[in-house]
Amino acid sequence: MKVAFVSGTSIVNSTLFAAWEVRKVDTPYGTLTYKARGDQILINRHGYGFPLPPHSINYRANIRGIADLGFKDVISLNSVGSLKPELPPGTLVSCADYVCLQEGPATFFDKELKGGAAGIANNLMPMLIEKLSPEFRILPGKVYVQMRGPRFETRSEIAIVRHWGDVIGMTAAFEADLCAETGLSYNSLAVIDNYANGLEGTSIDFSNFKDAVKSNQAKVNRLFERMLQILA
Repeated sequence: MKVAFVSGTSIVNSTLFAAWEVRKVDTPYGTLTYKARGDQILINRHGYGFPLPPHSINYRANIRGIADLGFKDVISLNSVGSLKPELPPGTLVSCADYVCLQEGPATFFDKELKGGAAGIANNLMPMLIEKLSPEFRILPGKVYVQMRGPRFETRSEIAIVRHWGDVIGMTAAFEADLCAETGLSYNSLAVIDNYANGLEGTSIDFSNFKDAVKSNQAKVNRLFERMLQILA
């Protein structure tokens, strides 16, 4: 099946895609570097050189490149923080909607009075959730709250936005907006790597965030393995 995967933190340390061919495509917004094998491609949203922080990612080049390569379906894996005590680290979720009020939205329409339809298509998620079960339990219908980054949120910020959704991150809303504008179907998968700052008495910084990501690495590798088998 022809699918474009978009991931980031979770594949930085993975060897699963090491043998995939590195290619490039030029877009009006910059050059997209991606990996390819057969009918599938992988985009590291942070780039394959020096990893860009979320607020500096070239989202428009990433999504425009996927569309220009002829893809219609995008499966995104995001590393997120939990805003709910009942969603502990290690949980897999799929988000059906999002809140992005701090910045944005990302758009291709700089000189036209128009915009894309807001929302997440999730056209492949019912099939993936069924076929990944029982090895993986994915909780659908969650709400993603996007913040700008690159720093993590303060405890006071989390105390406010925890009522807006279920998980928090810095990237998915921009990708979903741009996919909607280009006619791509965006599918949301997210792995909870940590509780948000202050939730359940925890604190978060880049050191313990990286440790949390590493603790879920084997699960993410296996998740990608199974998806590649299902979508072959």
